Amino acid sequence: MERKTRSKFVRVKCDDCENEQVVFDHASTTVRCDVCGRTLVTPQGGKAEIKSRIIEVLE
Repeated sequence: MERKTRSKFVRVKCDDCENEQVVFDHASTTVRCDVCGRTLVTPQGGKAEIKSRIIEVLE
């Protein structure tokens, strides 16, 4: 039986500086923009809260 994962990597765009970054949608730590430091993702004990625009879901 094949196991299907529900977690994915997503490409997001920072609302402040327009930097694009790949993040995990079940992140267990806060993820900040590499360029300006804005919080992009906060952990929620499962699926993380993404606080920026999702550009693409990576398979």
